Amino acid sequence: MRSFTRFACADWSGAKGSRHPGIALAVCGQGDDAPRLVTPPRGIWSRQAVADWLLAQNDDLLIGFDFSFAPPIVERGSYLPGDDLPLSAKGFWAYVDAVCDDPDLGAASFLEYHHRRHFYFGAADGTKSDFLFWRQCEILNKTSSGKTSTVYDAIGASQVAKASFAGMRFLNHVGDHVAIWPFDSVPERGTVVVEIYTTIAARAAGVAKGRSKIRDSSGLDAALLALGSRPHQPLDRYTDHATDAMVTAAWLRSVADNPQIWAPKSLNSEIAATEGWTFGVI
Repeated sequence: MRSFTRFACADWSGAKGSRHPGIALAVCGQGDDAPRLVTPPRGIWSRQAVADWLLAQNDDLLIGFDFSFAPPIVERGSYLPGDDLPLSAKGFWAYVDAVCDDPDLGAASFLEYHHRRHFYFGAADGTKSDFLFWRQCEILNKTSSGKTSTVYDAIGASQVAKASFAGMRFLNHVGDHVAIWPFDSVPERGTVVVEIYTTIAARAAGVAKGRSKIRDSSGLDAALLALGSRPHQPLDRYTDHATDAMVTAAWLRSVADNPQIWAPKSLNSEIAATEGWTFGVI
């Protein structure tokens, strides 16, 4: 196992436009250092600004992002069956980035125009269940958490589809400079990026099932305490995005030295190269 000097989480957004209130970035150090929010440039994060921040870090950072790093492919043999596409995650990231010209690494056009027939936007598309497919780690996580998201469901504010494909553009931009687990092996030094699911962190922090969102100071401190963290410095405003990022950063610190999390029983070389894995699903 290698060690990290800092731990971070970016609560992500796939929204259209160039500045996104839904993005929050939190960082904590070793020990029981309380997570803190990173102040965004111009007051609100853009996806490109998160990429710029990440590439400017030069220490041993472990950082999680809450979007799916790739669509499922193992069960069906293609990310989008019937379309001629790369068969590896890194190749697919490059493809998504190449066909999308949306502002700020956005990817709404990928779902809405370039490959529209694969995504469910509403009843006019037909039977929703015909569109829903999951990665191997999501199939495993369904048995433990009872709820997972799929990148093919594009309906509703809570869906992860646009966030994930925008995230794949982001990964294509930073991938030559940081290690992205499990697609890359974990280096002895430097930044490592992992996919996270904030609900896993919330459960580990003692937040009751069905109440995974923290919206006040006392709730945040209680969650941080359960993860071995000191109380946080008060925030001007408590949002789901901010508290998710802070709790998950503290959770990453608490589990980073657990060898089981880095070597899930069901993760093999094919899955690691094509679908990836959610950190914490073992």
